[in-house]
Amino acid sequence: MAPVNVATSAGQYPIHIAPGRLQHIAESVPANATRLVVISNPVVDGLYGEALRQALAGLNKPVLTIIVPDGESFKSLDTLNIIYDRMLTEKLDRRAVILALGGGVIGDMAGFAAATYMRGIRYMQIPTTLLAQVDSSVGGKTAVNHPLGKNMIGAFYQPVSVDIDINVLRTLPAREVSAGLAEVIKYGLILDRAFFQWCESNVAQLVALDADALGYAIARCCELKAQVVSEDEKETGLRAILNLGHTFGHAIEAGLGFGTWLHGEAVACGLVQAAVLSGKVLGLPETDIARVRALVRAIGCPDIAPDLGEGTWLDLMQGDKKTEGGEIRYVLMPAIGQAVVQAAPLKQVQETLSDTVGDVAIDRSTAQVSDMAGARA
Repeated sequence: MAPVNVATSAGQYPIHIAPGRLQHIAESVPANATRLVVISNPVVDGLYGEALRQALAGLNKPVLTIIVPDGESFKSLDTLNIIYDRMLTEKLDRRAVILALGGGVIGDMAGFAAATYMRGIRYMQIPTTLLAQVDSSVGGKTAVNHPLGKNMIGAFYQPVSVDIDINVLRTLPAREVSAGLAEVIKYGLILDRAFFQWCESNVAQLVALDADALGYAIARCCELKAQVVSEDEKETGLRAILNLGHTFGHAIEAGLGFGTWLHGEAVACGLVQAAVLSGKVLGLPETDIARVRALVRAIGCPDIAPDLGEGTWLDLMQGDKKTEGGEIRYVLMPAIGQAVVQAAPLKQVQETLSDTVGDVAIDRSTAQVSDMAGARA
């Protein structure tokens, strides 16, 4: 399919979406690159690292591979220093290009490394999870976590390209697919009512990884995000609506410990909580709240939030990046397909927590799920 183009202050870059795109990755590498740096984790590199390096072989450029620990809990300054140490030891210059091969954790860290190494070198996003393909790889948000907040240390720094291979999704475990679909339905909720309705009608195909359904969903999400990023690259206004469900979701992640729930699982639950709060503050109809909850359940994500304690909930949400002057601002929906960013009365937030928090299992599975885990059953 035709590339989706993202216009930013630094210029325009393409999002290539196709089955087998990994084999054609050399087409996106800048011609004047001196060295290529593949940043990945052990699981993803084991699945796709060799295929990527073979695709790059024809360029006759030295390729350095840096493997960092797998998972959200390693998205930190300590891990970032592993990347800096290798790049400095190898004496990489400013024309080196980073290739971020992995999910959102790898994309965020590799992007931040690119933004800060020698005050900025080029990088490419090669997202291997559905969540990264439809959201985190597009728009130039790069960051690492801090114990006191998610993505609190980072930079806006755009890639030179995003290359999405739909085929890699076949190796995702079901949990990762569900987590990615949370971000898919988010776009319909904030920007495109017809797309939300399409998701409702095609949820079975999406969960089953139907290629046609996935191709359409990924492209539509990228189109919608490209539109928002082009209008508000550094999140001074409109772009904040992309955080629907994230104020609640980030609190879940931090409250349970990063990695206990996947980011998309926490956001999915946050979408339900944001819908409930939207009903109390803006009058979102109960029928629409029920539709949000039903679709979150249909994709296999939790719709009941863990009991962190009201004080912990409020304290963690206070650290959200949308907070201004000590006032927590939420992304709310007056209707499906529309979104606004505003404060909400404390009483209604407390009521929302009371209505959406319950006795749920803290650990979403018997084993930790990686940024990109093994093959689907």
